Amino acid sequence: MTRFPSRLHALALAALAVTSVQAQQAPAPAADKGTLDTVVITATKRVQPLQQTPIAVSVIGGASLEESNLNNLGAITAQIPTVNFRANASNKDTALFIRGVGTISTSPGVEPTVSTVIDGVVTARPGQATLDLMEVDRIEVLRGPQGTIFGKNASAGVINIVSRAPTKALSGYADLSLFQGSEQRLRLGVSGGNDTVRGSISAMSAKYDGNVENIANGMTVNGYDRDGLRGRIDITPNKDLKITLLADHTKATDTTPTGVPVSNSVRAYPSNTVATNALWAAAIAPVVMGAENRTINNDLYTRVDDKNQGLSAQVDWTVGALQFTSITAQRDWKNTQFQDLDRLPQAYRQFPKQDDRGDLDSKQLSQELRVASTQKQMVEYVAGVYYFRSETDEQYRRDVTQCPASTAAALPSGLVPCSGDSILVDNGVATYGVRSTSKAVFGEGTVNFSPALRAIVGLRYTQDDLSYYHGRVATRNSGVPGVGATRATVNGSTSENAVSGRIGPQMDLSKDMMVYATYSRGYKGPAYNVFFNMGPTADFALAPETSNSYEVGLKSELLDRRLRLNIAAFSTEYEGYQANVPDLLNGTIITRTINAGNVETKGLEVDLTARVTPSLTVSGSVANVLARVKRFNCPPGAAASCDINGKPLPFSPDWKASLRVKYSQPLSSALSIDYGLDASWQSRVMFDLQQQPDSFQGAYGIINARVALQSTAGWSVALIGRNLADKSYSTLVQNNPGPAITRYVPRDDRRYFGINARYEF
Repeated sequence: MTRFPSRLHALALAALAVTSVQAQQAPAPAADKGTLDTVVITATKRVQPLQQTPIAVSVIGGASLEESNLNNLGAITAQIPTVNFRANASNKDTALFIRGVGTISTSPGVEPTVSTVIDGVVTARPGQATLDLMEVDRIEVLRGPQGTIFGKNASAGVINIVSRAPTKALSGYADLSLFQGSEQRLRLGVSGGNDTVRGSISAMSAKYDGNVENIANGMTVNGYDRDGLRGRIDITPNKDLKITLLADHTKATDTTPTGVPVSNSVRAYPSNTVATNALWAAAIAPVVMGAENRTINNDLYTRVDDKNQGLSAQVDWTVGALQFTSITAQRDWKNTQFQDLDRLPQAYRQFPKQDDRGDLDSKQLSQELRVASTQKQMVEYVAGVYYFRSETDEQYRRDVTQCPASTAAALPSGLVPCSGDSILVDNGVATYGVRSTSKAVFGEGTVNFSPALRAIVGLRYTQDDLSYYHGRVATRNSGVPGVGATRATVNGSTSENAVSGRIGPQMDLSKDMMVYATYSRGYKGPAYNVFFNMGPTADFALAPETSNSYEVGLKSELLDRRLRLNIAAFSTEYEGYQANVPDLLNGTIITRTINAGNVETKGLEVDLTARVTPSLTVSGSVANVLARVKRFNCPPGAAASCDINGKPLPFSPDWKASLRVKYSQPLSSALSIDYGLDASWQSRVMFDLQQQPDSFQGAYGIINARVALQSTAGWSVALIGRNLADKSYSTLVQNNPGPAITRYVPRDDRRYFGINARYEF
């Protein structure tokens, strides 16, 4: 078993020492009335119940995350049907989608469509949000444009992560999970204080060897090695002033391969003609391709080294009926990735070797000032100003080894190895970066016409400034696969001003039932497609992406608050949709980001939670989201057909559903057994905007279960089963030069079991 870092050993010993000094006697629990708990959220930057908020919001509590072993944002998509996740070889290339819309670009000059907010701080890049979750009180998923309150990069929705506050009484926990496949996860935390100062510190360490075998070197890959620390201090000098200080640091190494071979036959869109390359199959031998393949034959150790850290200070000051809030934050992100683009163990005359290294250094600084009303009155409001500055610098290198003139004897397969005198070694190194500044003033209010009739009105004015630089040095100016010619450093800049907002009525039909209707205007700022092979066709700025969204919803609690039923129907059209289209450069597929036209997404979402008995709770969600290309603008000289009007957007199944069941069985006054089951299902999903026929995942369902023995003394032991039906699936399927089809293998690609032990004091 891998040894955990020494700092975690130290923290564990400290927690045990504290436990021995001061054991806390838990107060007797209140009588359970068998009703649903009130869910309180901060989706409008004011504390209010979920059922009174006129926005489609899904909430996952921290306890549910822990019980289901959901440790990152990619994992929560199984429980929230309108959220999807794009996997890739690097977390820098990942993305979140809400209601079928997200950003598919690795360029630092293209901002995410879905905003991730951690304790009030917006992250600049999607990859920053892939860190393991620690000390989470809840995750709020706000569906649809949220530009009024959360800003320019929330045109499809917001993932709002709220951390757990420190306790006054001394408390702590130690949590250890062990799973098949040599996966282990240790989490530790201590919290406590007094009426004035409370603090908490938590740590995690996790390791997983992986579930893909690399035949070339005998290594097991597609795993991870992650460590993290998080601290929080709450200072309350008096009842009107609260200061919250937060710090976090995580580092990780992920060994995700650059795709796992599935097939060497590729169908073309729209002709469906099939191209097959038997030589590529021979080159990766003895790998046996297939939809469930978990083997590769790569000479390069592909991996991603990642460091993510941040500091923030929030001050809340109440003066009479007003609360003033200031959030000051800084985040730093460093990311180095190594990718094997050829996916082969060696170069041949027919196949060059292409090995990539990318180094990213990103910094951001943000300041938010706002004021909010705190009492019930005719107009309740929140208003503020916002400043955001980010700087991202990258260096990307591609090394190419080829031997087009090899005179070596052909192998029986027809492959020709490289002869020593024919080997050509070249490279290209691009240095580029982006500077982004955003300033905004915003306000949103609720106008109470009567106790039952209200209206929500909000506006945001945003000013964006974006600039970039890019240069590239190549050993040769032509003929190197996948490497553009030497390019002197170029610069560019653009500025945009925009107005976004939301308006609509809200009416209480009864004390437990509310309906609302809203119109929202979303905005995503200008962009530059800054990347390794950036050329003159990408030197222009992309116009902002805007959206117009209409939503109607019902929020209700029935059967004496034993049943919660929320329904939302929506229709959203995006104009100036920023999307990637494929291009070819010396035989290698690259991407061109353009304002591709208009897309629309419309559908129906249903969320239900039922307290069937005091011991049995059932919750489920279903979403029917039709995300389609409405009008696509095909750029001149594009490599693929752009006749995709009416076709589905990528990473958006038409149907998706989730179910969660929890039953608690008392054994004695001190012991109980909890039974948990969660299941998810989704229909067929396309992964390629250009509708490449082989780039899809068919419909599938996943079933997980948990049985836990719990004691009132603070300990629990749980047996966990994942993917009980042993269903193999892919989180991404891609067409690659070769031709070749590759897939990305999720952790739960096959059934596995584990055990979790937890102690709380």
